[in-house]
Amino acid sequence: MLNLERLRTLDALARHGSVSGAAEGLHVTTSAVSQQLAKLEREVGQQLVARRGRGVRLTDAGILLADHAARILSQVELAQSDIEAQRGQVVGEVRVAGFPTAARGLFPATVSALRRDHPDLSVRTRELEPEPGIHHVVRGDVDVAVVLDWSNKRLPVPEGLTRVKLLDDVADVALPVGHPLAGRRELDLAELAEDEWVSWPEGETCHDWLVFTLRSAGVEPRIAHTAYEHHTQLVLVRAGLGVCLTPRLGRDPLPDGVALVPLRHRLHRHIHAAWRQDADRRPSVRAAVDALRTAGTAAAATGVVSPA
Repeated sequence: MLNLERLRTLDALARHGSVSGAAEGLHVTTSAVSQQLAKLEREVGQQLVARRGRGVRLTDAGILLADHAARILSQVELAQSDIEAQRGQVVGEVRVAGFPTAARGLFPATVSALRRDHPDLSVRTRELEPEPGIHHVVRGDVDVAVVLDWSNKRLPVPEGLTRVKLLDDVADVALPVGHPLAGRRELDLAELAEDEWVSWPEGETCHDWLVFTLRSAGVEPRIAHTAYEHHTQLVLVRAGLGVCLTPRLGRDPLPDGVALVPLRHRLHRHIHAAWRQDADRRPSVRAAVDALRTAGTAAAATGVVSPA
């Protein structure tokens, strides 16, 4: 009889491509992963994993069994969803991920509402950028991911996922208060052609979006500084080191010495919740999505962002 947890370990290794990645996805140690794989090899009587340099690879038998494991685990998830749906109670655990400003702007209200309305539900949250968030949902490491795309650049969503819009979020230009354009009611990106920019790090979705957006406006980006967090970017702007585009969700408090100017042609982030279609029937997933939508509606009611 094949052990389900060992199949889960093999599936994690196949999805993550490394023992350390599987351990991180399963929230266990690398030693625990190696032990489970060794036990699984003894159970099936074949080598499933082989050394490749400093890493490992699946053997042909490992690939074959990993394919079966993925289907078995999918059926187990469907069974769990059906049982949870039949019981009709919001219990167990739900894992929610979101990019940093969504975590700051939506998660406090979302988790507080879930704790209040469903005390038997355990909620776990983590920060993940949109593309990794989607991948974690596909792999089953996360139940619901809050992701985004921009009005001028969409985020592809794989088949097998469902998503619902939570809200639209507007981005403004942040300038040092001494900047010649800081007092304007609105401006065009082309007016900032000679400015240096503070951006997200290269390779990040938002960095690529910023470069694409500026070039679409006829501006060749002069990126002088990078930072993951919007608040770090704003502090760099305050110091006179450049300008940046900053969304409104989760932005407060604004540092002194920074002026915000809306763009004449608004740029919006469309913020969605995404989850696997085979989890649709789970009351815990539906409750988490409903709480996120309520938090999005509340954020829109402040007038800072737009409703879905």
